[in-house]
Amino acid sequence: MNPRSTTDRPDPAMHRVWRLPTADAVRGRRALWWSVGPAGELAVLLVSLKYLTRGRYPRGWVGWWPETPFTGELVTITDREERRIPVKDIRIRPSHLALLPDSRFLLVSGRTPRGEDGELWRPNAVVFSASGSPEAELCLGDDIAALVTDADGGIWTAYGDEGIYGGHPESAAGLAGWSARGEAAWGPGGRLPDHPLQGCTAATEDDRVWLVWYPGSSRGGTYLTRITPATGAVTSFSSRTASRSAATGRS
Repeated sequence: MNPRSTTDRPDPAMHRVWRLPTADAVRGRRALWWSVGPAGELAVLLVSLKYLTRGRYPRGWVGWWPETPFTGELVTITDREERRIPVKDIRIRPSHLALLPDSRFLLVSGRTPRGEDGELWRPNAVVFSASGSPEAELCLGDDIAALVTDADGGIWTAYGDEGIYGGHPESAAGLAGWSARGEAAWGPGGRLPDHPLQGCTAATEDDRVWLVWYPGSSRGGTYLTRITPATGAVTSFSSRTASRSAATGRS
């Protein structure tokens, strides 16, 4: 949240929009998840150290993990104000935070197992009200690598390889769109230039959604897929094509 230019001369287009206040750091709080909403607002979820333990990953990366249930505080920053909402009794370990209309927000775990009957997939997302109370539980597919929301409350996901090949019907397509009620609302439907292998990142711009993903073929590079929810239009751009154009000076 403190982007800096790689040159000695500062880039006027890049500036710090927020940093953890000293008062929060002194109180032992950590900023663990963040997201940028459709209107450009920044949201950060703070969690006290008393709820956190160190998690050690196979590759040696050490990070914080919350012990559920835990309490956090959602900080939302706009050009005009900073708003804080206490969020109690969080019972999932979030991988993603996203904003919804009417000051609601979404916490999502990246993974979800099948239920005991072997058929239904368990919820891995919780919708919270503007006051921080849970409103609904959703299942948004398995192995969510990237997630973003649009101005109308639609939820857009790109999946990892374990989800794509793991049996969940929406995850298998690589990219998906959902309603705020957890209903599958959009799928690629054969309109992608390749089958996704791994999602990378996601963003919204005005009325459009952007999803970046690696293809399953041996072509290399990535694809950037632009979706216009209002019309259903889908356009994908190859990073390899863009690189070749840049190298030859073509626009």
